[in-house]
Amino acid sequence: MALHDLVSKGLWGLCTLMPIDKKKVLFSSYYGRGYSDSPKAIAEALLASGEDVNLCWLVKSEAEAATLPAGITPVNQNNPLERIKAYSTSRVWVDNCRKYVPRKRKGQFYMQTWHGFALKMIEADATQALEEAYIQGSKNDSRMTDVIVSGSGFMSGIYRDSFWYEGAVEELGTPRNDIFFGDTCSALAKKVRLTLHLPESRRLALYAPTFRVDQNLDCYALDAKKLVSACEARFGGEWTVLIRLHPNIAGKSAGLFPYDGEKILDATSYPDMQELLAGADLLLTDYSSSMFDYALTGKPCVQFALDVEEYTRERNFYFPLTGLPFPMARSNDELESIIRNYDQAQWTGRWEQFRQENGFREDGQASGRCARWILDRLG
Repeated sequence: MALHDLVSKGLWGLCTLMPIDKKKVLFSSYYGRGYSDSPKAIAEALLASGEDVNLCWLVKSEAEAATLPAGITPVNQNNPLERIKAYSTSRVWVDNCRKYVPRKRKGQFYMQTWHGFALKMIEADATQALEEAYIQGSKNDSRMTDVIVSGSGFMSGIYRDSFWYEGAVEELGTPRNDIFFGDTCSALAKKVRLTLHLPESRRLALYAPTFRVDQNLDCYALDAKKLVSACEARFGGEWTVLIRLHPNIAGKSAGLFPYDGEKILDATSYPDMQELLAGADLLLTDYSSSMFDYALTGKPCVQFALDVEEYTRERNFYFPLTGLPFPMARSNDELESIIRNYDQAQWTGRWEQFRQENGFREDGQASGRCARWILDRLG
């Protein structure tokens, strides 16, 4: 056994002798990337509850720690003692990804929120694309999980059939999507424009593609200038295209598009994807689950996919792309035509049918329900 493993095993043994803090909740989002996604929404609901809670958050760096609001304590994920102590002494864990810890103590609870409605096949349905270490870690993670939070009947089935999981699945809704309901969305739209130094009247087209395993950039050949012209012709007003690359390739955003500070902006570093979705007037993506989140806003969403055959071979889908309730463009000319001729009523109807067929449970109250589940388990 390697020295690192021996030290880790010893720390787990030592820290599990410590008492569990019955008010302590440990959060993690995307392996320590900062304050985001459904864990963020649940944490905010707990902070707003006024209850006596001790909230902690796993972070990889000072930059991620700086994203945390008052009332949440950062835990350095890269410090083994600090990380293992936090795991061992927390009453509840909340995560949106798999966590690689050896065990959970008696008296601890683990809520798994996952990170979106699945378009690409995942977990047991995609074992050909997964390493054996990930599969074994996922199986252990599922054994420790007490509840998986679901936002739809479709995802409940995926969790039960494909996550090596035999525990509870509760259709509480998707906490990160609560912001699309009520007055929050319009407030965030103003925040996005203010942060990006854009006029409040500026309309935004958000281009947010997913990444490729080989990190190929050819698939992102969007003609952003043509997109601006098409949006202005079809919907009116002045438009700006925001480019938001996936975190896995965020470092390659500079110079990839003709950014001009007004009509084409790099929004890759914006800290919260859901806020960008709330602020956008149109979403353009390829194979990202963000399209299903964004559809809740009722605003136009278009697929822009230049490498459908290649990506399908790499990662198959649960739904045929042409059967989704969003038009698909496979070239810039086709995208321009779709935008200029966009029929809102047609695509709204198709989305409502898809939403009903897959049992979406979103109503803007998911964070509160998840917070109540946690509070019921705190001492």
